Amino acid sequence: MSGFVSGRRIVTVVALTFAWCALWGEASVANVLSGLIVAVAVSSAAIGTPARGRVRLRPLIRFAGLVLVDLVRSTLAVAREVLTPTDRTDEAIIEVEVPRESRLHLLSMIVAVTLTPGTAVVDADPDTGALYLHLLHAERREETEQHVRTLAELVCAALPILPSAPTPAGGET
Repeated sequence: MSGFVSGRRIVTVVALTFAWCALWGEASVANVLSGLIVAVAVSSAAIGTPARGRVRLRPLIRFAGLVLVDLVRSTLAVAREVLTPTDRTDEAIIEVEVPRESRLHLLSMIVAVTLTPGTAVVDADPDTGALYLHLLHAERREETEQHVRTLAELVCAALPILPSAPTPAGGET
């Protein structure tokens, strides 16, 4: 039972529930409850790579804080774009390569990038580690690429994934 309820699973369920409420646009009782149900179902489905590791609170707080700051800054920037009479956008689709070790955290990175208005993930290739992003301001390409790499470093530090122990020759664990 202790393997079923781990710190990593609790963080995953909370993060998925937060993402669910963010996608619905509000944290109502119905959204939180349905988000919890979906998050528990998804995290129980044995999807993904088996891994071990402990949640590291300090990098997790830095990651969540960075996403929150991004959300506020970009919301203000998009509001300014909408409210000003001149269109200063120069939209582009760019490819950002993420480090190999962060490819197991693509979902967290996609949610973090897409939650911030002005930037959205339009496609991801987990095999090559490529994220394809839509930008409202193409001139911010280098800044955006570095920011995605920073998010990748923080999520890897917060949720380290250690390889599963090899199984003995008899196949028993």
